Amino acid sequence: MSDSLTFNKYAGAVLATAFVIAGLVQLTGGVFSQEKVAKPGFKVEVAADTGGGAAVPDVPPDWGTVLKTADISAGQATFAKCQSCHNADSGGPNGTGPNLWGVVGRAPGSHAGFAYSDGMKAFAAKQPIWDYQHVYEFVKGPQAYINGTKMTFVGLKQPQDRINVIAFLRDHGGTLPIPAPNPAAAAAPTGAAPAAGLAPGKPGDKPAEAPKADAAKPAETPKADAAKPPAAIK
Repeated sequence: MSDSLTFNKYAGAVLATAFVIAGLVQLTGGVFSQEKVAKPGFKVEVAADTGGGAAVPDVPPDWGTVLKTADISAGQATFAKCQSCHNADSGGPNGTGPNLWGVVGRAPGSHAGFAYSDGMKAFAAKQPIWDYQHVYEFVKGPQAYINGTKMTFVGLKQPQDRINVIAFLRDHGGTLPIPAPNPAAAAAPTGAAPAAGLAPGKPGDKPAEAPKADAAKPAETPKADAAKPPAAIK
């Protein structure tokens, strides 16, 4: 009998404790309830990384001007980002990407022993050589420029970085000559919008000629109307 009473006491204490805990949970939930706000109190905007420096318009460079002043050493330093996939030495092996010795002036998708993507083969069918402008656009964003390429590199976003890398690659077996400067394109600095009325220059373009003024013609003397008799004064 005493055992039953002892058990009932313990069971009652446990139940009473459970009721107290449940009551406290309900009470604190009502006192400290949290309401969801419809709009956050503040929002922090995070600017995208563009590789350093403010974003500027990207216009085609005048290759006859920029290649003569490009920094090959800086191009070699930037090319270090590419060395995990590419070798640029004469006779060097293919890696994840093809060997790039002589790539400037070489036919796209033509290096022996490398299995090119269908996207690169399609590009090669319509573009005979890797000229300066096509390399410039490709390394800016490979997958955006050639759909289906195996090259997953995010790209070099700064124009001067690409110019320096192209100068470095040209120095490593490149066969494409530097074109004559284009004064119309050189008037607009790299990365700046071209002057009003000038289209961005392309490799091989001829300097734009100033419009010729029409030969001066003598001003014509206005013809006098035929004399009319004066109206009678009424």
